[in-house]
Amino acid sequence: MPMTTRIAKRHSLLIAGALVVAAAVVTGLHGFPQPALDADAARASAQIPEIRFVDDDGTPRTLADFHGRVVLLNLWATWCVPCRQEMPSLDRLQATLGGPGFEVLALSIDNSAQAVRDFYREYGIGRLAIYIDPSTRVTDTLDAVGIPTTVLVDRDGRERWRRVGPAEWDAPEMVEQILSHLGSGSGADLP
Repeated sequence: MPMTTRIAKRHSLLIAGALVVAAAVVTGLHGFPQPALDADAARASAQIPEIRFVDDDGTPRTLADFHGRVVLLNLWATWCVPCRQEMPSLDRLQATLGGPGFEVLALSIDNSAQAVRDFYREYGIGRLAIYIDPSTRVTDTLDAVGIPTTVLVDRDGRERWRRVGPAEWDAPEMVEQILSHLGSGSGADLP
């Protein structure tokens, strides 16, 4: 992807993020409201296209590496204010539900893993692995209109629902929504 296209894409995502922040300010966002999740019939149960990214060591990874696990895929960036605000709750969600059956996959579109490492250190994020897609192709692949965008992917790699904008992911209502979409009210089959 040419550099000018990547810069334009980052600029567009930055504007979208600014609009999310503006909307939050206008509506008096104090703690995130727990909205209904978008289960668009056209996308729900659709197979997620191949998504490529790298881990903290620069090792190439794909979403298929997580096949057999339920994945909460969160697209974010360290420069995105709403992303920064929700990241601690994603870390706590990973602590609560993470295990062999469930993973929070926080996929940054930052240019380097170092930016994410620095952010994790500053915010005390210790349970989320570092994954990055500096090409930002994942935003096109998933038709993401802005960040943060979070997609629940089932064990077979199908999208169950998505949310654009921040959320308090470890709030009891959100955990229950996640568990109910997985067909388990108790979560016994997740971690």
